[in-house]
Amino acid sequence: MKKKVAVVILNWNGAALLRRFLPSVCQHTPTQLADVIVVDNGSTDNSIEILSREFPQVLTLLFPRNYGFAEGYNRALDELDYEYAVLLNSDVEVTPRWLEPLLEFVENHPDVAACQPKIRALREPEKFEYAGAAGGFIDRYGYPFCRGRLFGTLEIDRGQYDAPLDIFWASGAALFVRTAVYRTVGGLDPLFFAHMEEIDLCWRIHLAGHRIVVVPQSTVYHQGGASLDAANPQKTYLNFRNNLLMLHKNLPRQEGKKILFIRRLYDTLAFGRFVVLGQFAHARAILRAHNDFRKMRKRYTDLPGENLLNTFPEARRNITIDYFLKGKKQF
Repeated sequence: MKKKVAVVILNWNGAALLRRFLPSVCQHTPTQLADVIVVDNGSTDNSIEILSREFPQVLTLLFPRNYGFAEGYNRALDELDYEYAVLLNSDVEVTPRWLEPLLEFVENHPDVAACQPKIRALREPEKFEYAGAAGGFIDRYGYPFCRGRLFGTLEIDRGQYDAPLDIFWASGAALFVRTAVYRTVGGLDPLFFAHMEEIDLCWRIHLAGHRIVVVPQSTVYHQGGASLDAANPQKTYLNFRNNLLMLHKNLPRQEGKKILFIRRLYDTLAFGRFVVLGQFAHARAILRAHNDFRKMRKRYTDLPGENLLNTFPEARRNITIDYFLKGKKQF
């Protein structure tokens, strides 16, 4: 019988991560429901040898070079024929019955196109994890935040967010999605390469009329920082550039101009903060992000006619003011 779900793990020179995290995925993913598939992005380490020798039950899809996170997944889902896919980071440890609640929820709610589990931090397992926590939102100026995470402050999971909830974005660390919808809305934007690409994808899923939900009855643990550490200026560059691109391409033209103007003022403050702290590489990364945004935004001309943020109460917030001036550290 054809399986419904492909659990797709993108790998690039991640042999150590495969050995560390793939055993839990193999152990806790029911074989009658899903295939575990490692997509290799042109690795030059011994990843392929390890997969062949130590994980013969795992299917593989081999690419000749590194296409990045976004294009790598797009190419993989173009070649795979499953009703659902889970885009699972290579540094995620899953738990017993992690997949079943996600599948059951989407099967029972045809208007839901994507969902995510509760994501806790592998290094501090009592806390939520930065990249997704218990469901993602953005504020009025495009700053992402989560149930369980505002900026760098992570809450302890006390069961306070255990109810399923409609969210703005589901984490790319463990994104369960209907493959037909994924393809219809264009998949992850390859120009983003990595970072913010799942928020952009979820925005387009909403614009296409679908819901996105967090299903906390499923739990996974994410190590985080496996591809780019927060201290890496390249991560700063991609986050700032891609956030501007995401706002530009998903907002109506006039409203987008106003929001982007204010957002760029906030980015100027971030630039100044890095300079004061002596973190000049990160400051230069912001300048480069803005310069490249000005060039790249011309590629996006088909802009939506509605501001989807107006339909999400959480998007009326200004979490920069809440967090830094009002001292609000919890969702």
